Amino acid sequence: MAVLVGLLPQMPPPLTLLGVVLVLVLFVLYLLSSSPGVGKDPPGPRPLPLFGNLLHLDLKNIFVCLCKMSKKYGSVLTVYFGPRKVVVLAGYKTVKQALVNYAEEFGDLAIPPMYRETFKGHGIVFANGNSWKEMRRFSISNLREFGMGKRRSEEKIIEESRCLIEVFENFKGEPFNTTQPVNYAVSNIICAIMYGSRFDYADPSFQKMVDGANENIRLAGSAEIRLYNMFPWLRWCCGRWLVNRTRILKYTDDNIEDIKGLVQGLKDTLNPQDLRGFVDSFLVRQQEESDQPGSYFHNNNLHFTVFSLFYAGTDTVASTLRWGLLLMAKYPHIQDQVQEELSRVIGEREAPANFHSISRDVTFQGHFIKKGTMVIPLLMSVLQDEEEWETPHSFNPGHFLDEKGCFIRRDAFMPFSAGRRACVGESLARMELFLFFTFLLQRFRFSPPPGVSEDELVLTPSVGITFTPSPHQLCAVSRV
Repeated sequence: MAVLVGLLPQMPPPLTLLGVVLVLVLFVLYLLSSSPGVGKDPPGPRPLPLFGNLLHLDLKNIFVCLCKMSKKYGSVLTVYFGPRKVVVLAGYKTVKQALVNYAEEFGDLAIPPMYRETFKGHGIVFANGNSWKEMRRFSISNLREFGMGKRRSEEKIIEESRCLIEVFENFKGEPFNTTQPVNYAVSNIICAIMYGSRFDYADPSFQKMVDGANENIRLAGSAEIRLYNMFPWLRWCCGRWLVNRTRILKYTDDNIEDIKGLVQGLKDTLNPQDLRGFVDSFLVRQQEESDQPGSYFHNNNLHFTVFSLFYAGTDTVASTLRWGLLLMAKYPHIQDQVQEELSRVIGEREAPANFHSISRDVTFQGHFIKKGTMVIPLLMSVLQDEEEWETPHSFNPGHFLDEKGCFIRRDAFMPFSAGRRACVGESLARMELFLFFTFLLQRFRFSPPPGVSEDELVLTPSVGITFTPSPHQLCAVSRV
């Protein structure tokens, strides 16, 4: 509510009292008329007219709030994001049942207004229907073709790891922010698969693309954008006050223009007998279907699919890798164990290698959920499920080790989601994390800056649509 109150002084003159009354009356009538009359709605906090459960939500930590609500209302609950009804799924068993056993019913994506405005239904992420199915099918097939999860990708990651090590060594053990070098290294892997070549870290165009993507992700998780997604009509009455929305649209337009330029360069030098990467493959398919009305292989789908894969292939892996390095510095005894195992097993050798929507009416765990209802499977609640993990709120690698210290698979480890919307780049992400992390831990000892204790390293994430580490500095001291 503090966020809403903070915005009020900047907004234009309010509606007349009569207008407000009419809006509230219409909203109450809408709530009364929207009851399906079949089955039982999931429980949840009582909403206010128009504002829904806004008073119950911290817009900067919305998923943490939803996890707490699930403790009170159960693993299937109803929350109103403004006037919009949302069903939240919490806990491993419930989320898995929905995404796997009810994959068809829970397979559509509820696209927030901000992403409807930017993606316009194109690409592989913020889309539904036949276009999304075709783009996903093509993307999975071609990402594999160009080495995702195979030896070909392994060689790219090893090459990029050497470049990243060189950047770290240039700091000579002095404190530095790991954000940009890690982001650039990880981004180069997806770029090599997309375009067939990597970029130099000093390339201004490359820096602009990566830094713009990171800023976009940060802005998309801001309280302003969460509020806008709840009340999209704010665009019409106070659009110029929605600064973050304007900046997101600008960053998106800039990124798309950069992609168009890269795609055109590849198109001008295209050789169908020697495909360099994903974009080449798409261009060939586009040519093959150029005379087919209604083909999904058009420029908008190309640009926004590349845009989506670039974002997803950069932020998630880079953030996870930065978390790993931060945790090593915060828990040096665990860093000791990791480096001892690396020395013992491989020595000095190089190492080998989302929001959903209901597609049709469904009764789930005794609750009726109407077609079109927005659904949030809380993956955070799965990874912190107290019934599945011994110490769910602590950093504990022992969750994945047996009594002999050997790796064990845990079914409740679902960081890549499941079902129809599972991450298309899971195998590549796993390989990247393993190889980058291994190379860095072989070469460096990570520690807090001088004068900063391990306890002072903060594990609170930054605001954003993904959980990235808060700004911090580390020292990477060479072990060689």
